[in-house]
Order: sequence, then C-alpha cells, then structure tokens
Amino acid sequence: MGAFLRIEPDAATDGAVATVRLLRPRISGTDPRVPEELAAAAERLDADPAVRAVVLYGGRRVFGSGADVKDLVERGPAEVDAYTARLHTALDALARIGKPVIAAITGYALGGGLELALCADLRVAGEGAVLGLPEIELGVIPGTGGTQRLPRLIGAGPAKRLILTGRRLTAAEALRIGLVDETVPDAEVYESALRTARGFAAGPTAALAAAKRAVDDGLGLPLAAGLDLERRQFAALFATEDQRIGMRAQLDGARPAFLGR
Repeated sequence: MGAFLRIEPDAATDGAVATVRLLRPRISGTDPRVPEELAAAAERLDADPAVRAVVLYGGRRVFGSGADVKDLVERGPAEVDAYTARLHTALDALARIGKPVIAAITGYALGGGLELALCADLRVAGEGAVLGLPEIELGVIPGTGGTQRLPRLIGAGPAKRLILTGRRLTAAEALRIGLVDETVPDAEVYESALRTARGFAAGPTAALAAAKRAVDDGLGLPLAAGLDLERRQFAALFATEDQRIGMRAQLDGARPAFLGR
C-alpha cells in the first residue's frame, strides 16, 4: 500500500478484478508520490495476466479533486511543467491499460479527479455526484488531460462550455451529455462498477484489449490508417482460443465460457 493508493483484488473473481482505491483525494499538485504511485499501479495491472478488469474508486464522499491552491500559488512555470509532465505520463499509462477500466464516481470529481476519471473506459456515477473542471476560476486551465480527453468524449462544443465556464455538473447532467455512462444511487456505485468489471473479467480478454486499442489509437489516426489498425486487430484474434470458443458457442446455441486467452 502506498501513501496515495492501494490495489485491492476482488475475492469474488479470485483477483481477476482489481480496484485501485484512492486514499487521498488530490490528484494534481506537486507531491511526487502521486504520479509515481499511479504509474506503478498502471504498470502492475497492465502486466498482470490474472487481472482482467480494473475499477477506479475514491471513496463515498470524494472520487478525486485537483491540487491544493495553497501548494500552487507561488509555483513557477518550470516547476509546474515538470510535475505536470510526470502526471501526464502516469495518467497516460492508466488510460493505456490493456483491460477495461471503470471509474466508480461518488461525491466530487473535480479538476484532477475528473481528469483521472476520463482515463477510464466507462464511468458509473452516483446520483449525488458533482463533476467539473473548475480551473478557469483560478486563472488557469485543466492541465492533466481535461482539454484533450473531454472533447474526445463529449465533443468540442460541450467540452468548451464546461472548461470555459468552470461549471459543475450534476450526475444527471453528466449522463445526458455522455460524460458518464450510468447513474445509480450513491450507495450502489462501487458494487455497480464491480458487477460491470466482473462481466468484463469473464469475457474474451484479447478481444476486449483489441477493441480498446482500436478505438483509442484510431482516434489519433486518419481514417485509412484507423481502418488498417482495425483490420490487423481483427485478424490477430483468430489466433486466440476465445475466438474459437465464442464462434463455436454461437453455432451450438450455447453461452460461451471464455478462458481469457
């Protein structure tokens, strides 16, 4: 266990689902342990073949928040840039985990907290959650992915409206614009995310990883290159056991029991 987070295996799946539980709410700032622990967790989860899905969870009251203003007010550009670069690297590593990642959002997900949630593939929010990127109110902009991941998720216009105004959204508003994928009662958020993760953990691991890579990497490519990436990912899956299991089950009218290989 680190100072900032711990990884908790899900006993119900023999560790096939792992939770990254945030022990402190502040995602950004200048504490070097934050990017170090996030990067180490991403590397460990990505490399562990036993882990097939991941949940990000910050606790019942706060999913995550940004930096303490008192810590930043006297910092200079070079110092802030160096720290932000390390945090960018860590969040990129989380976003590129080759397994489904679900953010379970309760309470506040503001600033760096929302930027962390944007690294997940899916977001489940409690009905009382509050989400936003309020950095503009401090005379700055989101600095750890908000200006790039948010418009890719909800479109440039809605993203600019949120970033330029700093407006906080309710969970219902976030669901309406596609910022979150599901809302549930606050007390059910973590269990809902776990159920989704368990479903992924029982699925075709290689196909899920290929789908994630095709979508995420394809967003940065011209259409022709993206289609080529998709074709290669599709063809490669015909070397997996899960492809044969899935197609044979379809022919037999049965439910596939994927092995994750």
